[in-house]
Amino acid sequence: MPQTMGDNRALVRGVLEAEPLSVARPAPLTASYNDRIRPLLDAIDRLRNLMVMKEGIQLPTIVVVGDQSSGKSSVLESLAGINLPRGQGICTRVPLIMRLQDNPKADRPELYLEFNGKVVYTDEDNISVAINDATDEIAGHGKGISNAPLTLVVKKDGVPDLTMVDLPGITRVPVHGQPENIYEQISEMIMEYIRPEESIILNVLSATVDFSTCESIRMSQMVDKSGRRTLAVVTKADKAPEGLLEKVTADDVNIGLGYVCVRNRIGHETYEEARQEEANLFGTHHLLRKIDKSIVGVPVLAQKLTQIQATIMAKCLPEIVKKINDKLNTNVAELKKLPKNLSSVAEAMTAFMQILGSAKESLRKILVRGEFDEYPEEKEMHCTARLVEMLNQYSDELQKCAENDPKTNFLLEELEVLEETKGIGLPNFLPRSAFITVLQRKVKGVSSKPPSFVARVWEYIEGVVIGVLMQHSENYPQLQSSTRRAASSLINKMKEKAMDRMTEIVEMEKLADYTCNPEYMLECNKLMSDQNIFLDAINNASKPSNIVLQGIGEIDVADLRHHKQHIQEAFDLKMRITAYWNIVLRRLVDSMALHLLYSVQNLVNNEMEKEIVGELIGPHGSGGIERMLEEAPSVAAKRDKLNRSIKLLKESSAVVAKIMDRISTDGDYSD
Repeated sequence: MPQTMGDNRALVRGVLEAEPLSVARPAPLTASYNDRIRPLLDAIDRLRNLMVMKEGIQLPTIVVVGDQSSGKSSVLESLAGINLPRGQGICTRVPLIMRLQDNPKADRPELYLEFNGKVVYTDEDNISVAINDATDEIAGHGKGISNAPLTLVVKKDGVPDLTMVDLPGITRVPVHGQPENIYEQISEMIMEYIRPEESIILNVLSATVDFSTCESIRMSQMVDKSGRRTLAVVTKADKAPEGLLEKVTADDVNIGLGYVCVRNRIGHETYEEARQEEANLFGTHHLLRKIDKSIVGVPVLAQKLTQIQATIMAKCLPEIVKKINDKLNTNVAELKKLPKNLSSVAEAMTAFMQILGSAKESLRKILVRGEFDEYPEEKEMHCTARLVEMLNQYSDELQKCAENDPKTNFLLEELEVLEETKGIGLPNFLPRSAFITVLQRKVKGVSSKPPSFVARVWEYIEGVVIGVLMQHSENYPQLQSSTRRAASSLINKMKEKAMDRMTEIVEMEKLADYTCNPEYMLECNKLMSDQNIFLDAINNASKPSNIVLQGIGEIDVADLRHHKQHIQEAFDLKMRITAYWNIVLRRLVDSMALHLLYSVQNLVNNEMEKEIVGELIGPHGSGGIERMLEEAPSVAAKRDKLNRSIKLLKESSAVVAKIMDRISTDGDYSD
């Protein structure tokens, strides 16, 4: 079995340090990896073939970019020792993954293409035609591009062990047959490949241009400002030797991994002849020979790339192992959460009752017990707190209504009522009909408040209940319409009951003037204690008309001095109704709160289950239980996607585990 992450890093580091890269062997461009590093490159290539990057797992990749006509194809040809397609316009129209492998024991080179799930073998003479045919099959005939990759495998004596991704050259002006937005398409493709931190950018620049004006430099700087993962290869050194030394030493464009200057193969030169001409150029040219030999020539480029590739794989592979395993565990856990395929009505009934039970428990927690651990960040689901806020708001509305201001038209209404309810009797007795008349007027004035509150609070409860039910039944969308309908119907019934209850309470307050609350007498006596002050101000016109009464505030009695008849009874009536009105308002709030608590508990514990079961299973039900046997398309698609992802990740995990086992045991790495 593979070791821990720390062990893996140590193993990979040991592989890199076991045998330094060497250029002692004359035939190849650069010595191949130590045999122990080859499996790492194979592992990355196999992961790329498995499309593990579709799972969000980035692979270490050398990405080759360059402006059109920068000499990019010539560089890749020199590294691979083969002829790539040439012509006007964009030759590379799809991402070309080039897997080069030194194969000194082979009798002849082995070349083949992998694309669209198939393998096409070819040879050095026909490779360009094969690549063009494969590109046409992937991207269509014409000059358009596609993001679907084409893999070219080259197993040949003397090539460096490298895997690179060649991307279309950057062009701003579309030629005939190309889409108008060809620049945007190419830019988007390039950015997709060079943006990941695991990508090494091989930026191909022509010595004939100002590096700072190159579009490929601008793009690489967007994702790698410091240049720490960018290597530049400068082509056409023989065509523009003047000032090249200054350009690569000044490094005005932040190439963190350095520069390598090369000479392109010309005409019908063999690759061996081209290497010899390149060595002569940088060894004898009066300007180019001044450039340090450590940064000139295709062999140096090959050497740098293999070293960079080894380093990045050593750094990234253990983390890739971790990411694959983490994603695999996550997907397996998510698959287990999906509902199993139901094969019988009994299984469907069991699943339905589990959904209903879990939804009821959630509602008990948030609506009854005030627990909100299931919705820590969703304040609208902290229901008891929200209901208290709504009750407080309802109480404030009652307290702030005009009927609750005792100073408004002070005593005028009471005098008018006393005048209209007078009868034959002793003059100092307060008629009960007068009290009831004033009380009814005040209750009528606030009668619209309770129904308004009932509508608000049950609208809120309906949203909460349906939200919870939808969440718990999300894996069975066949249930949701019936469940939603049943919940809405039940909430409407509960709301109507609450409306009826509040209407009854309002009507009772109109008809009855009763309380056993001792605060009534205490408040009434306190208010009546200023009666003499009030009467003195009424009867003595020489005294100020503005007086302050307990529980009332400052009032002006000037107009009341003309209504001395019934004034004492009016004052008595006012203070009694003021003291009693506070009791009435509290009862309107308290009765609402108690009825709300009772209704919510009844809803959750009894009514909801009966309503939903009746909707789905009853004689007039919608048959939702039977429909549960048909798996929802969204769930089926999600299950299929997870199964495919798990299969891919398991294969990927096996690939990397096998490589790590080989490294750890120093065994045979052959296929």
